[in-house]
Amino acid sequence: MALLEICCYSTECAVIAQQNGADRIELCAAPLEGGLTPSYGVLRATRQRVTIPVHPIIRPRGGDFCYTDGEFAAMLEDVRQIRSLGYPGFVIGVLNPEGQVDVPRMRQIMVAAGPLAVTFHRAFDMCANPLQAADVLADLGVARVLTSGQQPSAEKGISLIRELIAREGTPTIMAGAGVRASNLSLFLEAGVKEVHSSAGQWLPSEMRYRNPGLSMSTDPDADEYSRYAVDGAAVAAMSAIVARHE
Repeated sequence: MALLEICCYSTECAVIAQQNGADRIELCAAPLEGGLTPSYGVLRATRQRVTIPVHPIIRPRGGDFCYTDGEFAAMLEDVRQIRSLGYPGFVIGVLNPEGQVDVPRMRQIMVAAGPLAVTFHRAFDMCANPLQAADVLADLGVARVLTSGQQPSAEKGISLIRELIAREGTPTIMAGAGVRASNLSLFLEAGVKEVHSSAGQWLPSEMRYRNPGLSMSTDPDADEYSRYAVDGAAVAAMSAIVARHE
């Protein structure tokens, strides 16, 4: 049976995803940045409250995946912290300026990971040559690759996803970006063994007092009186589809 991974931006959302049939959690902060490293407090709380596998993301900032020496040092420290907390794996990705997997740095990450399962995230979709990148990641011992097939959505990238799955020795290919109940069967029928979804919804703030003339964001269109959260019903619907496809 295929595995359903849900991207969660809080401990509470991870609990909801677990209750509704998720098989694994990718734990992140900052949904508008595409996912950043969770805080130590969130890491500890989630480790205590969630029993299914949780893989935190390690990403120090938004933007590209070519990091400074200081950023990379922080990432290695985050690997050690996540390992010390007892997590079974984590999600990470590092590229060089030419759009290739940064092999020297990924080797350091793999050493720091030890027995933990390493997922290479959608930095893969920014690689200049995805087939070469898949071979490199296999040689490094990466467990899986999260990809949209180098397209804005996994549905649009299904052709490359199929090609990657068919290649012998490739890490597990997990389809993600725009995966939901309405198109989940497409990926299952293509032979995808792991799918990734945020199953998210925007919830209104509980704040009754609001100051409409002030924003904490550099984005003038940002809505600071809403938050992104997991939709338990959406998780349950996808879990049921996966179960029927078995």
